[in-house]
Amino acid sequence: MFSETEGSRKAIGDVDVIYHEGLYHLFHLVLPNHDFIAHAVSTDAIHWRRVANAVFIGDPGSWDDLMLWTMHVSPDPHEDGRWRMFYTGLSRRDRGRFQRIGLATSTDLYHWKKSPVYWTDDRGADDPNAIREALEKSREHRPECRTAEIDESSCFPIVPSPDYYEAELTESRHMLSYRDPSFVSCDRGNYLILSARVKDGPEVRRGCVALLEETAPYQFEHRPPLHHPGQYDDIEVPNLFEIDEHYYLIGSIREDAKIRYWHSPSIDSEWKSYHDNVLMPQGNYAGRICHDDRGMLLWCFFSMNHEDRLADNLLPPPKRLKRDNDGLLYASTFEAFESWKERQEDIGCIRCLSGETDENICHSDNSNIELSSPSGFRAYTFDKVLESFWLKGEMILTGKGKCGLLFRFDDETHDGYYLSLDLLKGVAQLRSWGTGKAAGSESRMSFETLQSSFWFAHKPGRADISLLTFGSYLELSIDGKIVLSLADRRFRRGHVGLYLDTATVSFRNATLWKLSNPDQLEDQLVNG
Repeated sequence: MFSETEGSRKAIGDVDVIYHEGLYHLFHLVLPNHDFIAHAVSTDAIHWRRVANAVFIGDPGSWDDLMLWTMHVSPDPHEDGRWRMFYTGLSRRDRGRFQRIGLATSTDLYHWKKSPVYWTDDRGADDPNAIREALEKSREHRPECRTAEIDESSCFPIVPSPDYYEAELTESRHMLSYRDPSFVSCDRGNYLILSARVKDGPEVRRGCVALLEETAPYQFEHRPPLHHPGQYDDIEVPNLFEIDEHYYLIGSIREDAKIRYWHSPSIDSEWKSYHDNVLMPQGNYAGRICHDDRGMLLWCFFSMNHEDRLADNLLPPPKRLKRDNDGLLYASTFEAFESWKERQEDIGCIRCLSGETDENICHSDNSNIELSSPSGFRAYTFDKVLESFWLKGEMILTGKGKCGLLFRFDDETHDGYYLSLDLLKGVAQLRSWGTGKAAGSESRMSFETLQSSFWFAHKPGRADISLLTFGSYLELSIDGKIVLSLADRRFRRGHVGLYLDTATVSFRNATLWKLSNPDQLEDQLVNG
């Protein structure tokens, strides 16, 4: 996992990852200043080493001299061995309210050169639309910007077209959404998509995915919106990709801080939504897609501070992105965790914490556990105290009571993580439940719901459970599909177990593996 240094007042922002010649290349924003696009590399997609920053804000007076926002790196379709980075830039002269798309190129992913911009604005900073108008005029006088005989040094930055999108600061919110570029090359051609807004409709429902076609090398022409759901203020960090001859579009939604997706048989057909189009639960944001030698990976950043997404973010492990038999997308656990298993723990005995007495329940079968609570709450924990682990098994509920998992659980105080699992309706809720510092008052009790999500219960009352913890990273999968994915530092280590309330539960084919902790793996990389 990757984050900025604690105490630096910096945080990782939107990310993009490229896999090339056995290395994962991470490009990411650095919040809150947005002064540069950072670059890090990794061999395992978990542990990262910072290298030279990729792109910096421009010199004073440049179109990108205030901030750099979301970027996307892809191979140049016109020249082998060259890479293109489309990125979002903001200018001081219009106080960051006008977003534009620029380009930088590289031959090695380490050294980047911004494309020169051939336009000037002599009117000063009083007119916020001066740059766009000056750029349009320069194109009128530069016929090469309208032909195929151009190179990457021409016709940037790209600005919104008033034919299809909000293009004036006087429209709507008095700021322009025109950011988060993503380049895609397919059989139909080369396209650039980005976050923009249609010109009409309710102000906070205009968010759309803009579409530009590369009609000649480095020449992009605006097309009507690829998709306008009519629901959201913005669709941030859009991605367009194809799986099994079917197109998918993902985007991050600020309203609930989730990653959602839509599907279509072709890019010029209507985009449809499934009954559940949430790809990643709340707190996971700015999803990006990359391909490595084993398939498609989904990346994002996670905000541990729900009140301020500029404060405490990290890059969690990637997810393997897949498509089920019904066409729905889902994320599954990154397979590299299999190589970080240290040992399998003995779970033949489990301790029942009931009132003032403890009771050990042992089974000759080390993988099948039968537990019951005729009435009231009971907690059951395995013997070992663990930090990073991987618990798997099939959970079967008899009756209509409550059940769930416990981890990093203190047997004396009963502080720890409580994972509520409604196996009948398909609801997962992870809660932090502990003892606060303020003695002798109601605030002594510390309770917070950290993340909730749903799954479709194909077999009500039973599910294949996979609970993985890796340092601060916590992940729950149901029937092979990730349901919860988050990071939290409230509890670092403790017991693992189950809880019941007026229920009988069978936990079959259960395994509990101790995993290497992230810092242990870091030491191995450094000292190895």
